[in-house]
Amino acid sequence: MADKTLLVPELSDTETMGPEAARFEELLLQASKELQQAQTPRPESTPIQPQPGFCIKNNTSQGKIFINICHSPCIPPPADMTEDELLHVLEEDQAGFRIPMSLGEPHAELDAKGQGCTAYDVAVNSNFYRRMQNSDFLRELVITVAREGLEDKYGLQLNPEWRILKNRPFLGSISQQNIRNQQRPRIQELGNLPTLGSQAAEGLEKPHLNLWLEAPDLLLAEIDLPRLDGAMGLSLELGENRLVLGGSQKLYHLDACIPLRVNVDQSKAAFHRKRKQLMVAMPLLSVPS
Repeated sequence: MADKTLLVPELSDTETMGPEAARFEELLLQASKELQQAQTPRPESTPIQPQPGFCIKNNTSQGKIFINICHSPCIPPPADMTEDELLHVLEEDQAGFRIPMSLGEPHAELDAKGQGCTAYDVAVNSNFYRRMQNSDFLRELVITVAREGLEDKYGLQLNPEWRILKNRPFLGSISQQNIRNQQRPRIQELGNLPTLGSQAAEGLEKPHLNLWLEAPDLLLAEIDLPRLDGAMGLSLELGENRLVLGGSQKLYHLDACIPLRVNVDQSKAAFHRKRKQLMVAMPLLSVPS
């Protein structure tokens, strides 16, 4: 395991450091800036015209709504894995699998009886949509994710009961949507990692962990710690393929496997106070093929 001195109190510290340490401090700052920019709406976008797929009827306390599940080749596909692999990932951590989708704006329509209603267009990748057509499991998963996404984005409270309309691929009209252009092709998100043991330390929360591969020789990590205001009471230990977070703060514990071999001695970490995240820069011992 690495010396716990790799953990520094704040991302904005300006202590005197050598050229190698300064490089990784700069990379941490750059990674933080890129992460913040990724959450800010960008003017650079591409218009797409989703193609119809199928339509779901649902209800809220305000009345009927319809969700047009559409598709477009411009939407990136989710990670390619079998249904068995996907089931395993979802059992371990539901946040470990993401389905990229575009959630359109609500638009007023008339239903089959001429009554007013609201429709939403949700688009996924076209190849993934075709695969979904042959899988009840994937179709229900997409519907669940789409419903949750609409609830979060528009503050809806959808009735848990829904049904797919027969012989009606969409309701109303499907509007053009704008999707953000990808601007970080050199960074690959590795997602959530398997943890050692099925449970975190008793009574402690397992924080959310994401890894970003900075080609060709650097791995960046972000660990969400929303209940902390700083690095006080945190300890971070690294092995060549293991990351352990703990300490006297008695709130969080994480013991995760790292899929790449990292240089423990040159790794650096810093706590980002505003985002309440621990950022970790880990140089690689070998470059992934």
